[in-house]
Amino acid sequence: MVKAKQHNPWFWIPCLCAAEEIPSAVVIYVALLMFLQFGASETMAAVYGGLLFLPFLLKSFLYLGARKAAHIKWRICAVELLVFFSLMWTAIYLSDSVVEEWVLFLHLFALSLLCSWHELYSRLYYHSMLQPREQHIFRSTKMAASLVALMLTYGLLIIVAGFFEVFFRSYQKAWAMESSLVAGVFLLFCVLNAVVLHAPHHPLKLALHHPQYDYHIFDRIRKTPNIMRVLVILFLLLLPQSLLFQVRVFFLMAPVEQGGLGCSLQDVGFAQGTVGVLAFSVGLIVGRYLTLVHGRRRLFWPTSFALTLSPFLYMLMALYPQPDNLFLICCMAFLAQLLFGFGLNACGAFIAHVSGERYASIVNYIYVPMVAALMLPPMMLSGCLVTELGYSDYFTLSALLAPLALTALAVGRVKDILFAKEL
Repeated sequence: MVKAKQHNPWFWIPCLCAAEEIPSAVVIYVALLMFLQFGASETMAAVYGGLLFLPFLLKSFLYLGARKAAHIKWRICAVELLVFFSLMWTAIYLSDSVVEEWVLFLHLFALSLLCSWHELYSRLYYHSMLQPREQHIFRSTKMAASLVALMLTYGLLIIVAGFFEVFFRSYQKAWAMESSLVAGVFLLFCVLNAVVLHAPHHPLKLALHHPQYDYHIFDRIRKTPNIMRVLVILFLLLLPQSLLFQVRVFFLMAPVEQGGLGCSLQDVGFAQGTVGVLAFSVGLIVGRYLTLVHGRRRLFWPTSFALTLSPFLYMLMALYPQPDNLFLICCMAFLAQLLFGFGLNACGAFIAHVSGERYASIVNYIYVPMVAALMLPPMMLSGCLVTELGYSDYFTLSALLAPLALTALAVGRVKDILFAKEL
């Protein structure tokens, strides 16, 4: 019975997803707040935060080589152990008297590299343990486990860090204790995964030896019809959200006299990390459900329109700030993230156009490099732009780019290109 339970996907999929999301939350979201509190300017915090995405962007291009690896279970366990040591190493460094922002970045970049490899090996393990039909059955389980881990991790990490800051009266001790706590929790999942994960039923290179997995991303992109027009318009469609991605956190943290909302760590964790992530998850799920029911072609314009609306909400928050009204801040963050999650489903049509009939099997390996590569340059420049323009003008600029993106979609006749087979 124990052995059957350990092999049960209902059990090991949530364990593996939780181990993915906990350290990833540190490098994707928590790191921005750490850079700001340890003296980085908004310009450098945006650059550091963008660079932390590079390993997640590049890992998909290493997929064909990584899938030939043997002993995939022990590779996962080894990477998880290294993640634990990296978190503890960061905690020890933060306990020192002097913390340099660039050294902190190197610590977090090493953690980001490990997180990306863990995510890659986890997906390979998932594909090698489950047949395509089983993957379809457990796809909702995997997605639900990831979203629950997101909601419990992102906001909770910031709220706990804010509590430690009040308790220790030192943000440096607070982040050191936070890193130690995350390392301890992650160690539990390391042990759990070492027990519940088993060697794949077949050697990994045989389990994935199927034409749908022999996927060369660069070759496919190069051979896709009208690829330059598609990529340029996808860039314009994502541009308002790219400019918003990191600056929304800066806006919540910035002092009122600098045009921000002056939120505490607990407020940021609750508004953006908990309420925002919940809204994003709801929007993503609703968008995927409606896409399955009505099809990508019918949902293309509604999702594209929703993807461009979030900057208008932040523009209103900057023009008419209510720094003492946490309820209103949470409501606006909820609506903005709901639209972002729902609108992100528009990217599925672009990815399906590039991947062709193999969309379902390789979407994870082409979605991240394409979307992240297009979003990364504006994300890294956002800190410099907001420093020069101020929050009100910056969010106004982001909002004005939304009609440009929708106009480009219409004039470029991208819908006809993406759904040419359906016309």
